[in-house]
Amino acid sequence: MKLLITGGAGFIGSAVVRQAIRDGHSVVNLDALTYAACLDNVAEAAESPNYAFEHADIRDRAALDRIFAQHKPDAVMHLAAESHVDRSIDGPGDFVQTNVIGTFNMLEAARAYWTQQGKPDTFRFHHISTDEVFGSLGETGQFTEETPYAPNSPYSASKAGSDHLVRAWHETYGLPVVMTNCSNNYGPYHFPDKLIPVVILKALAAEPIPVYGKGENVRDWLYVEDHADALLTVVQKGQLGRSYNIGGENEAKNIDIVRTICAILDEKRPKNAPYADQITFVTDRPGHDLRYAIDPTRISTELGWRPSVTLEQGLEKTVDWYLANEAWWRPLQERQGVGQRLGVKA
Repeated sequence: MKLLITGGAGFIGSAVVRQAIRDGHSVVNLDALTYAACLDNVAEAAESPNYAFEHADIRDRAALDRIFAQHKPDAVMHLAAESHVDRSIDGPGDFVQTNVIGTFNMLEAARAYWTQQGKPDTFRFHHISTDEVFGSLGETGQFTEETPYAPNSPYSASKAGSDHLVRAWHETYGLPVVMTNCSNNYGPYHFPDKLIPVVILKALAAEPIPVYGKGENVRDWLYVEDHADALLTVVQKGQLGRSYNIGGENEAKNIDIVRTICAILDEKRPKNAPYADQITFVTDRPGHDLRYAIDPTRISTELGWRPSVTLEQGLEKTVDWYLANEAWWRPLQERQGVGQRLGVKA
């Protein structure tokens, strides 16, 4: 397939780009190169003749129309989004503009292109979203595709809005869409303002490792390369108009994630004192959802996909990657907001 992947220089998007090229697809990577994007993430893919890059913003409808007309994709994989909850608390407007208005522009550009092409049955618009749109769970239960939306942060609200637009464009205009909602991703090339890279890099720098509240918040952790595999499965095999929840089947409390990373570093980069001594509990994030958990039954039974990496394996692979790739993460620490506590203005 020829895939138009938005946000392909970001964390999850770049994993999809790399895997798509390995699988023999052609890829057009559309990215605005905002603060969390890095073209080094796709250096491997960029060596392929099947790869093209378009520096464009999904809020620019004219640019989108040109890219569709020029590249004529078989499918869109729409990952471009503002995604950091803390940053959404400080600056919600950027999240509405990119995640809601940007998705509206993508849908309209895709609909115009699809119509011009004679509305081929083979075209797909795959919208990639998050489990955070469902809100917060108690100690039991899991999110299914029928769970009502109840977003609690500006980020999750903006993603919920984009999800609703995609569903409406399918029902109203017949645009052939598939949708996915994923749990927390981690792995190589994770931008260093998210929990797992923050823990690794703070530990290595001998700085306090910040843990929000008591660290009791629970997440279902999905290794990013497993997620890329799932997304490429859905765009090729997913039923039109259907949504699929993608989880790692790896629930863990934040504090347990932090302590596990510290233990891995104790083994791989030992120092005089345990890294866990650097753990520091800080004021919790406003509106911090207690627990997320995904029921992956639909994607497992209908499409035959299951995660292949356990949490223990994934965390070790991730720590190894950061230890071996200081040349990648060191320059990113100079970018705006990285290393600072954000999201406390509320």
